[in-house]
Amino acid sequence: MNNRHVHPKRGTDRTGHSKSSFSLGQRCGRMIWQICSPLVTWSPRPCHGWRRFVLRCFGACLHPTSRVYPGVRIWHPAHLIMHERSCLAERVDVYNLANVVIEAGATVSQGAWLCTATHDFDDPAHPLVTSPIRIGEEAWVAGEVFVGPGVQVGARSVALARAVLVKDIQDDEVVGGNPAQVLRKRGHS
Repeated sequence: MNNRHVHPKRGTDRTGHSKSSFSLGQRCGRMIWQICSPLVTWSPRPCHGWRRFVLRCFGACLHPTSRVYPGVRIWHPAHLIMHERSCLAERVDVYNLANVVIEAGATVSQGAWLCTATHDFDDPAHPLVTSPIRIGEEAWVAGEVFVGPGVQVGARSVALARAVLVKDIQDDEVVGGNPAQVLRKRGHS
């Protein structure tokens, strides 16, 4: 199943500048979120309930036991879904123009980058292309891992620090490197 979404071609206006991929309403909503996002980013570490409250006000779907730590940067809260006991650690960058789903018990560690968008570089207009990311149950995305558009991280899998995930990771796989390669199955040496 292909979950990719290609946004309309931007083209150029009369001045030769490229047109935005987003409507005026989307840009206004983004501006309001940028003004309010420090309420999440700069809040004290133990205030998980407060961060959930603010993110829910902007459309996020967060389980009451999910944890979002300070310093997290979320591009579009309405595209964030976090299940029970899931975690976004400090300094995680969630560039979610499409949905990002963090399943039950999954952890995304410090400095990771979840990126749901790119551009079609084969098209001269470079239209925006988005595809959702899913982090499976009990999976662990370690520190400073990059997860690219459309990547599905399997249940109980582990992406080792600074791995670059550009394709799906199956259940129970341990991956590392750039691009990430399967190193072994979890629970086996």
